[in-house]
Amino acid sequence: MKMADDDLQPSIAGDYREEREDDIVLTEQGMRKLQEELEYLKNVKRWEVAKRLEQARSFGDIMENSEYDDAKHEQAFVQGRIVEIEHILDNARIIREEEIDLSEVTIGSMVIIEDVERGEEMQLRLVSAAEARGNRGCISDQSPVGRAILGHKAGEVVEVQVPSGTVQYRIRRIER
Repeated sequence: MKMADDDLQPSIAGDYREEREDDIVLTEQGMRKLQEELEYLKNVKRWEVAKRLEQARSFGDIMENSEYDDAKHEQAFVQGRIVEIEHILDNARIIREEEIDLSEVTIGSMVIIEDVERGEEMQLRLVSAAEARGNRGCISDQSPVGRAILGHKAGEVVEVQVPSGTVQYRIRRIER
């Protein structure tokens, strides 16, 4: 069955796209950040690396040229990240802010949790692993804390296994 180009685009406000098993859930903000990173990698970084490769080749023998090796490794990393982001965006299901359920912790929720023992509060946004990468203030739904709080309601206490033992967190509030 041939897919139309529209089937490959992220589902955004008002668009309908049938859910697939390999969907990657992103918030609107997460999708924008990935699109910006992709744009930068394709239009800036890839060309910077190409210039480095060209310059390294001009130094002579590429067999013993560490500049050339470094540039080739960076080129492979950049290309790999481009492919990864394109895959994420091709399989993205976008959660709009108004779709976030405030009755329980879901992907996209802003959650205020309290360490029961220490009394310290933290504010975290629960996002998919694809979105959490390097995103300050966000926590992956695949992390120990993310898995523990997912699906729980405000007021509930969850236990999280950490290397030093068990930590209890109380879910104070769930916001958008």
